[in-house]
Amino acid sequence: MKMSFAGRVLEMSRCHVMGVLNVTPDSFSDGGRFNRQDAALLKARQMVADGAAFIDVGGESTRPGAAKVSIQEELDRVCPVVEVISRELDVIVSVDTSTPEVMSQTAGLGAGLINDVRALQRDGALAAVADAGLPVCIMHIQGEPETMQDRPEYQNVLRDVGEFLTQRVRVAVQAGIDAQNIILDPGFGFGKNLEHNVRLLASLEQLHSLGHPLLVGMSRKSMLGLITGREVDERLSASLAAATISAMKGASIIRAHDVRETVDAVRVATAIKEAV
Repeated sequence: MKMSFAGRVLEMSRCHVMGVLNVTPDSFSDGGRFNRQDAALLKARQMVADGAAFIDVGGESTRPGAAKVSIQEELDRVCPVVEVISRELDVIVSVDTSTPEVMSQTAGLGAGLINDVRALQRDGALAAVADAGLPVCIMHIQGEPETMQDRPEYQNVLRDVGEFLTQRVRVAVQAGIDAQNIILDPGFGFGKNLEHNVRLLASLEQLHSLGHPLLVGMSRKSMLGLITGREVDERLSASLAAATISAMKGASIIRAHDVRETVDAVRVATAIKEAV
């Protein structure tokens, strides 16, 4: 299955790496490091050289307890970075946002993908994506980022996540979004405890029955810290293990902070898969 991202076409049956570029002062892993345009472009340039097919630009932290960001502040953080990366680099720019105004404005600045952790549930988000005509990633989340880790519960996490994503796809298509432009993310760490996350990863291949490419993001997340006992800046090995498993189970996009290492891991997993 091929998908076009603002004119750049990718084969989604293969696994690609998405580099994380947080232009915020308070993201859990790299907050404050790239919230200047020159630093952001330099980091993006390095990730492209390391093999990233996507750069995911985010201007609103979604970690529990993060400060709220006004629409104008998010626009001011994200739009200049999306514009300069789209102009200067041969890469698909993904915009990590739930804000309709950011979706609309970045679509006109060269963005190729909208990546919404809130599954287009904010007022106006569905219309903004439909009008933009861009591919969109719809992620599962239980609750809101501020409270999502307050005792999350599921009857069956795989079934419940699948049903949520199916329902959001139906709503998106009804709003005028092309079903062929939809990517799904099971939302590791978003309203899920360690057991939920492990069960989801163990059964990831079953989500292919939903009929859309899968994006997976576990890089440096707390689930890996709970398994290994490592702090956030010591989770590279665990992140690579999770990326390799995801690639073997058919994920189309791996969202990662450590692009070069993740690209190598994905290449090995792909070679093994293609040899079977």
